Amino acid sequence: MHTLDDFDFDLPEALIALRPVRPRQASRMLVANGGIVDASVSDLPRFLRAGDLLVFNNTKVIPARLSGQRFRDTPHGSGVSNIEVNLIERVSEDTWVSLAKPAKRLKLGDVIRFDDLSATVVLKNGGEVTLTFDQSGEALNDAIEGIGAMPLPPYIASKRAADARDMDDYQTVFATRTGAVAAPTASLHFDSELLARLDRLGVKSTEVTLHVGAGTFLPVKADNIEEHKMHSEWGEVSAQAAAKINETLKAGGRVIPVGTTALRLIETAAVKVGEIAPWVGDTDIFIRPGYEFKIADGLMTNFHLPKSTLMMLVSALMGYDKVKAIYEHAINNGYRFFSYGDSSLLFRKQT
Repeated sequence: MHTLDDFDFDLPEALIALRPVRPRQASRMLVANGGIVDASVSDLPRFLRAGDLLVFNNTKVIPARLSGQRFRDTPHGSGVSNIEVNLIERVSEDTWVSLAKPAKRLKLGDVIRFDDLSATVVLKNGGEVTLTFDQSGEALNDAIEGIGAMPLPPYIASKRAADARDMDDYQTVFATRTGAVAAPTASLHFDSELLARLDRLGVKSTEVTLHVGAGTFLPVKADNIEEHKMHSEWGEVSAQAAAKINETLKAGGRVIPVGTTALRLIETAAVKVGEIAPWVGDTDIFIRPGYEFKIADGLMTNFHLPKSTLMMLVSALMGYDKVKAIYEHAINNGYRFFSYGDSSLLFRKQT
């Protein structure tokens, strides 16, 4: 039985990446397939073979950080306060659950104006507020796209503000389905040139959708990890994606999700070992040591935060002791960590 402290490690602050490497495939890549090999993402075709299938998450990140002003009539005239909002979950065509700073300056019925877009506070729970906007659907999406900033992870946002460069850096080349408030960062390493080389090699790919939520950054607080309540996220495995995955498995190819979000989704949609079915809905699957993998033969992923559910996931995939060795090697060799950091390619069974 593992406790939370089992997934802790000391990370030098200098190894936290605040910007990604350019070009995208220039990032370093640790490959674990029995032993440990130091490579780069551009070397990926060396470690894959014809018939393998990469599974990408095609969610598109919303520029979900909005800066506005709260307007309220008071006995002494109009009261104005600067408010920063981070959208975290869409609950209808015109309504979002959000985190607001400073939330103490908001009350029910307040209106916040973000340039030409405005929103009314309809619910409040501490720092969490529910906002109903004066636009909805695609019109609201377009308005947010025009005025919002990328919702960088807390460990980056605490060091610097999001800027125009992040609008490109924090979005994958697969991003087509709007709905995430955090990027599926393992896919940030791919560009069209690398994809073309993989295609020529005979490596196949398919896409699924998991709208990554702000819950991905929530800390685990339970010492007994079995007691942790996993956050829920919406996802879809299409009939086409399920068919490609099943065909690959039947032909003896390896199914390698790119990112923990893609892995969690295809394991959610698994029917049994070696078979997946089309699926749509909310998943709160919590993959930790002891989990029996049904679909994924490996994983391409970045290096994760200490004491996180993602550390628990890679430990389930590779084995606890192996992951400790991988992370020790990464730290000793100066790999860059977290969302904008370097990559790893992890094979569940030595092949």
